[in-house]
This record gives sequence, structure tokens and C-alpha cells, in this order.
Amino acid sequence: MSTDRPGFRDVPRTALVTGSSGFVGQRLVEMLVERGAERVVAFDISAPPEPFTQPQVETIRGDLTDAEAVKKAAEGVECVFHIAALVGPYHEEDKYEAVNYGGSLNVLQACRAHGIRKLVMSSSPSTRFPYPDPNVRGQGEDELEAINGGRYSPQFHATYAKTKAMGEQAVLEACSDELMTVAVAPHQVYGPRDPLFLPSILEAARGGKLRVFGDGKNRISFTHVDNYCHGLILGAEALRPGSPALGKFYVVTDKETQLLWDALEQAVTGVGLPSLKAKRPLPPWLMLGAARATMGVGQVMAKATGTPYPHVMRKLKLTTFAVKMLLIDRYFDISRAERDLEYVPLLSFEEGWAQTIAYFRQREAAA
Repeated sequence: MSTDRPGFRDVPRTALVTGSSGFVGQRLVEMLVERGAERVVAFDISAPPEPFTQPQVETIRGDLTDAEAVKKAAEGVECVFHIAALVGPYHEEDKYEAVNYGGSLNVLQACRAHGIRKLVMSSSPSTRFPYPDPNVRGQGEDELEAINGGRYSPQFHATYAKTKAMGEQAVLEACSDELMTVAVAPHQVYGPRDPLFLPSILEAARGGKLRVFGDGKNRISFTHVDNYCHGLILGAEALRPGSPALGKFYVVTDKETQLLWDALEQAVTGVGLPSLKAKRPLPPWLMLGAARATMGVGQVMAKATGTPYPHVMRKLKLTTFAVKMLLIDRYFDISRAERDLEYVPLLSFEEGWAQTIAYFRQREAAA
């Protein structure tokens, strides 16, 4: 069913959203209802931060690693949006694999058990970051595959990326006439209610711990959460016989690329915190050296206390991967999504970033 509003397209009548309590999953549930879905099953191990009040939403608490729970949640739907994942750098490797790979296998099993014909997976561009140099400078999906010598990175920069690639590969290789699949990925999602990216930046800035790394000229693609959810819904619409999207991976972002540190400066000062650029920038070699030292300390602490290393690093936070993500270029050519999914962002970065800063400024004032 369609609406007359620009950019709104057909949505599944009934759908399951895994990871529905997360930032993207929660907004996707809302947008599916806004666009006319009659029943949306919101499945997550956690309760949503803000309970769903729409009568079309059925909330089910369950674990993605529990095959029977996933199968039960998927009963009676025509499309699955698989958003759930274990994210961030601070978990044990076996847990990443159990959720990001094993959970994806459970979703596939549930789809087959109920004859569900459409599966849209939320993936990540980090599955394609070149190795050892992770810079991405305007390449599209095909170009990244050519650089990597295959669909995925020859070596992954993080366990999260490795296990997301494992799950995605299983989903895309399962694509058939009986079960049509597609993977859609954003880059650097932001927006109101963001619980991770901007809050961590603002926390570091508030404590005086954040400065510009390097020359501050690295450029990235951002994706407003509404733009990403729109891309996921378009992915579902593209799952039809003969579609060029079948079994494919797509990156969807805001149209414009941004200088990362200019955007962060705008956000930090926009909520009333001191300017980042008023401080002397930190050279990359210093930050990478500090990260290596911190990781060494983390290993010693983990051994001395018997605490898993990822748990120690969750408190120390500074890792070489985190530093590199603030130094490298990460911007993408989205022309394949524009062509095959007819993707056009609903919001420009200027609109979305202003909206997001206003949200966090209000939160800052209320704190």
C-alpha cells in the first residue's frame, strides 16, 4: 500500500523487525507503521527505550540466538527486516559470532519454516573496508570488491565486521525464487535518539578529552536514520522476481559527504560545549601510540584480574581501531542503490544534522 507523500513507497503488509529496540530498529518499526503496515512484530532481547504505542505493533522479547524464539516471532509475516546485531568493539569473539552469524542463520531458518519470501538484512560497509589501508574514497560496491579481490575484505579490521560478513554471506547466498534476499548498509548513522555515536563524542568533549586528530580534513559519509530506514524499505520493495537487487549488497547514505571534524565541531559547539578547533590538534602518531599503550595495559589488567579483555577495554575505550576511524576517509558512491533501489535520501545532511543537534542541545540543557 502506498501514500501520496514524496519518497514513500509500498511496504509489506506484515513484517518482522529483529533488533527493534535499537536505534535503527525502533525507527524502522515506526516508519513501517507510518507507511501503512498492518502488523509489525518488534523482536528484541531488550525492551524498547520508548514503548511502542501503535496498535499495529506486536512486541516480543526474545533472543536472536534462540532458533525457536525467532521462528515463533516470524510466524504470519511476509517480510523480515533483520536489523539485530552485536555491535561495538568490546565483546568476546564467540558472542559476536553467535549473534551476528548464528542469529542470521536462525532468521534464515525461520523464513524457510514459514515460507517467507522476503528478507532484508542490515549490513555494514566495514565488511568491505580495504586491508591494510581502510580508507574508502568514493568507491562503490563493485570497486570495493575489485580492490579486495572478492566480495569481502581480505582481512577484517574488527571482529564485528568479520562476523557481519559471515551472516551477510549466508543471507545473500540463500537468495532464491523461494526466498529473495538483499543486504542494505548505512555509514555512520545519526539522528535524534542516537544512543552511541554522537553521545560518545559529546561525552568525550564534555570531559575535555576530545581534540581534532591529524589535520582534520578526513571526509566521510553520514546516514540519517530516516534515510537508512527508507533504504531498507526500498530494499524490501526491490525483492521481486527478476530484480537486479536480488542477492546484492548496497550502501545507502546521505547524498553529501562531509569533513568529519567540521561536522563534529558543529555538533559540539551547537550543544553549548567548548570548541574542538580552539585546541591544538593531536598528531596521528601520538594517538595511535597512546592507543597501542592503552591496549597493552588492558591486556595486563585482564590477565591480572581474570577479566575478559574486551570488558577491560570497554572501560579504557582507546583502541587503534577507534583512532583510525577518526582519521581515515570513509565516503561512498551510492549510485548502485540509486539505480537498483531508486534510493533518494529523504533528508539532506544539513537538515538531518541540524535536527539532531537541536535534539541533543535540548537534552544537554535538561541534564
